[in-house]
Amino acid sequence: MITVEKVGGNQFQVTVEGRTTTTHRVTVDPGYARSLGGEEVDILRLVKASFEFLLEREPNTSILRSFDLPVIGRYFPEYERVIGGRLGLP
Repeated sequence: MITVEKVGGNQFQVTVEGRTTTTHRVTVDPGYARSLGGEEVDILRLVKASFEFLLEREPNTSILRSFDLPVIGRYFPEYERVIGGRLGLP
């Protein structure tokens, strides 16, 4: 289970419940979010979809505890190409 909460500004706290529960702090620049999900992007949904993407590739205990959303693309180059589809964009 993935829970996303806005904690202020561009900061979000993500809790991933699994065998081990982990908490992560993610920073999302609004411009970057729009580039991934369009003008009307729901940033909470983007963050949750991004964690679903990550969890398909690694356990929650391997996900960085604090990072800026674009960091995902450094580890998984397909991230930016794939995430729009997850948000229902063409």
